[in-house]
Amino acid sequence: MFDRPKLGERAILVQVGIGSRAPQEQIEEFQDLARSAGAHVCATVTGNRPAPDSRFFIGSGKVEALREQVETEQAELVLFNHELSPSQERNLEAALRCRVLDRAGLILDIFAQRARSFEGKLQVELAQLEHLSTRLVRGWTHLERQKGGIGLRGPGETQLETDRRLLGQRIRQLNRRLQRVDQQREQGRRTRRRAEVPTVSLVGYTNAGKSTLFNQLTDAGVFAADQLFATLDPTLRRLELGEGRHVVLADTVGFVRDLPHELVAAFRSTLQETRDAALLLHMVDAADPHRGDRIGQVNDVLTEIGAGQVRQIQVFNKIDLLGESPRVMRDELGNVSRVWLSSTTGAGMDLLVDAIRGVFDADQVRGRIHMDAAEAKIRARLYELDAVLEDAVAADGGWDMVISLPERDFRAMCRREGLAPERLVRPPCAPSNTFLQSRTVA
Repeated sequence: MFDRPKLGERAILVQVGIGSRAPQEQIEEFQDLARSAGAHVCATVTGNRPAPDSRFFIGSGKVEALREQVETEQAELVLFNHELSPSQERNLEAALRCRVLDRAGLILDIFAQRARSFEGKLQVELAQLEHLSTRLVRGWTHLERQKGGIGLRGPGETQLETDRRLLGQRIRQLNRRLQRVDQQREQGRRTRRRAEVPTVSLVGYTNAGKSTLFNQLTDAGVFAADQLFATLDPTLRRLELGEGRHVVLADTVGFVRDLPHELVAAFRSTLQETRDAALLLHMVDAADPHRGDRIGQVNDVLTEIGAGQVRQIQVFNKIDLLGESPRVMRDELGNVSRVWLSSTTGAGMDLLVDAIRGVFDADQVRGRIHMDAAEAKIRARLYELDAVLEDAVAADGGWDMVISLPERDFRAMCRREGLAPERLVRPPCAPSNTFLQSRTVA
């Protein structure tokens, strides 16, 4: 059996179309993934097959041609943009005499490089071990040998069995640690729920600009770069909406086509922020010609993690690359459905904040109310609820006030204080326009 190289930067990529030719955008995305992992792409091999070969995934003739190309390019690594079985990886490595990695293994490697927080490192290690647990038989012949020597004879446990047992112990240990981290996160979520502070979660395809937008809205200074999976660790920051209201904005890991199931399982506590969010900002690269497919792939992952029913606003980012102006689109009910902006230049940020505010304003009551001098107790209660926007002394000694507070708090106060809800004069509704232009553009 071959000796595994310690380095694997020189790589040949393999993309096989099953039943039809693979789309060019899939090949380009796979090349970006390889470069994000630090690989130098020597060549990209494509082909078509009616069905995967059970032994090599590709045909034996293609394997021979690929082996010659590996020798010519002096490649140390062959990357398949497919999910390979453990036996297929083992057979390919034996035939090609170099390391072979499938799409899931490549994405896991990128995540291992990007993880920075304690929780992120635990999640990535767990996903890697879950993936590795079925692949211990590939490429290491010593794993099949029984222990030998003085003091080591007896049970007849092979090295493979020992490694599997140790692997299982480590996986259980990581799960226990992640459970403790998840309990800490759940305490934070319970605190926000008690304080009635809603969470707005940023989701989207990787490299759509989530972290850049997050920095624009919160000045968080989160690392952002033009590369796939630039940031993994979730970050929570307070986002002020004005008039004393705020939400918690969560920056989450980006999605990608065929995201490995091991990652979805390992990042369950991180993705819990998305499931529990009151609103999802679905980031879309407006300059991506395949943005429609990207939207569908993100929605598939959201459904898989149980967040498919959470309300969304699609945020079409990078309009500066298209030369377009910021704008808002509404659905047939008058609700904001899309916001077009640029997180790099900041154009259209006011429209997005207004859209977020509008979502939570649906549960708010706002209007003018006159309080008599004898109703000072009710006035004080409104101040306790942080509901007073304007307050002026009226001619009769009372107060003319503009208030804004949640509907349930207003109804409860009216019942408790004997206040007629009809006394609140609400402003007339503005007509719902299909398009609204940003105030920041001429």
